[in-house]
Amino acid sequence: MRPHLSDLLAAAHVVTLPMRLRFRGVTEREAVLIQGPRGWAEWAPFPEYDDRDAARWLAAAVELGWGEVPPPVRAEVGVNATVPALAAARVESVLARYDLAADPARRTAKVKVAEKGQVLADDVARVTEVRRVLGPLARIRVDANGAWSVDEAVEALTALAPLHLEYAEQPCTAVEELAELRVRLARAGVDVPVAADESIRRAEDPLRVAREHAADLVVVKVAPLGGVARALEIVDACGLPAVVSSALDTSVGLAAGVRLAAALPQLDHDCGLGTAALLAADVVPDPLLPLAGTLTTDRADAARQAVDPGRLTAYRSSAEREAWWRQRLTRAHALL
Repeated sequence: MRPHLSDLLAAAHVVTLPMRLRFRGVTEREAVLIQGPRGWAEWAPFPEYDDRDAARWLAAAVELGWGEVPPPVRAEVGVNATVPALAAARVESVLARYDLAADPARRTAKVKVAEKGQVLADDVARVTEVRRVLGPLARIRVDANGAWSVDEAVEALTALAPLHLEYAEQPCTAVEELAELRVRLARAGVDVPVAADESIRRAEDPLRVAREHAADLVVVKVAPLGGVARALEIVDACGLPAVVSSALDTSVGLAAGVRLAAALPQLDHDCGLGTAALLAADVVPDPLLPLAGTLTTDRADAARQAVDPGRLTAYRSSAEREAWWRQRLTRAHALL
């Protein structure tokens, strides 16, 4: 069902939420919360994304608020901690915000690397500290957001490999670069699997990664791919193991991510759905934070129905930003 634009605009609430730490260059997260007949949905494409990207995010919100979400095949989803590109000395305090699994072998952390203005030594120090804090059995993955060239990625992953990485997420930007990187890592004896994120969620052809053998696994996100059902189709067509991640969502958006992870036929990796810990405020009284390294579909569904009107008012965006988002919503709706 495609709701009328007037219904979307009437049901939309634009909020600006403060971040605990700078993440992805963001210190405040803007989002639009939309109440549909089937519950609350979130629409929050990053401001730099074009209208076509924004329309896919809107399709995901419409699915959640007006449509049917595929049923789960599991009730519980493992979740990784997320460590921004900060100084190694701050790693322990960040990890302390996560209720990680008691069993060290079940702990997982994703570490941001390749931050502009930093050097490889900063990344090695940060990941080394994560390994120290979480222990030798924990699973650690790094995410470069496509910032490295192939040569830089080979150098960096060779330096980081002794820390026993689970995988490297989007080390380079282009699909052909990822394919070349996998070959060069294999020839060098560097055992670090490659995961594709932006090459899936922002690509005109998300299946190209699989066709060109450019990744060992794929990272999928509900909103950028146009909804839970569409994400499941892409994972099935790729034929690669999948990890579900968030797009720096509120608890409403994270709830959709949990439903995608719970609906995947196979899920072998913990998911990046613990990013509510990066927000200093949320739109629900009880943010969707993992307990003992897991989230459940019951908690996710409850969070999506628990949006607090008082918080929507307290964190309402400025009139200027609200007008910007409503104009953007109008353009994205026309592209549905």
